[in-house]
Amino acid sequence: MNMYLHELKSMRKSAIIWTCALIGLAALYISIYPEMANDAEDFKELLSGYPATVRSMLGIDINYITSFLGFYSMVFSFITLCGAIQAMNLGVSILSKESRERTADFLLVKPVSRSAIVSAKLLAALTIMLATDAVFYAALYIMVNVVEIVNYSVKLFFMVNLTLLFVQLIFLSIGMVISVFFKKIKNVLPISLGTVFGFYIVGALIATDKGNDIERFISPFKYFDSTYIIKNSEYEVPYLIAGTAIIIVAIIVSYIIYTKKDINAVS
Repeated sequence: MNMYLHELKSMRKSAIIWTCALIGLAALYISIYPEMANDAEDFKELLSGYPATVRSMLGIDINYITSFLGFYSMVFSFITLCGAIQAMNLGVSILSKESRERTADFLLVKPVSRSAIVSAKLLAALTIMLATDAVFYAALYIMVNVVEIVNYSVKLFFMVNLTLLFVQLIFLSIGMVISVFFKKIKNVLPISLGTVFGFYIVGALIATDKGNDIERFISPFKYFDSTYIIKNSEYEVPYLIAGTAIIIVAIIVSYIIYTKKDINAVS
């Protein structure tokens, strides 16, 4: 419990910054929607002039773009990107920071197993992520009511936003498994940004291919199609299963490798 609370405290400042960033980004786009809705046809005509490949990369569906959910699904990809970076940072750092900060010897001589260490750190990361999303969802709900947006499905709005957590869980687990393969990580940010943006760019390129059902498994950013959710009020089961499998396998591998690897505090 002490280790869990210590991890929460150490990640508190970062969590506040990321939460504010997500809320600020959402507030910016939601504040734009009323003006866009007033000139819906002009906005739709403008976007129609974009090449189909560009619209696909940006997640723009002309048929839904003038509705609130259609507009929000377009900008939600950028919110998901920020959330994925936060989760990746957490995943890479929680198991590597002891070696990076040269406190591994102090931690590992404690009367606690390595699996317990991983569990405490993982639980702290999950708590931070859930708290971030809970505050974000609450702020989002308030903003939507302040702007007085009507005629949208609260259920579908929640389903679209819930995919943020799913994507974060995937990148948290990917970050953990990447971190245990390195003896020492000096800087978390380059690995996090490189991995997340790499998957994001691959996902954007995949979106330009209409027959991309198989290719979509490559990028977690394409596991949850907002347009599909709006149309069908459900998630795509194959990708939901794939995402769950990635999370489970990555976490299990992280446990196995971390409990067996040599960890040096001083280099």
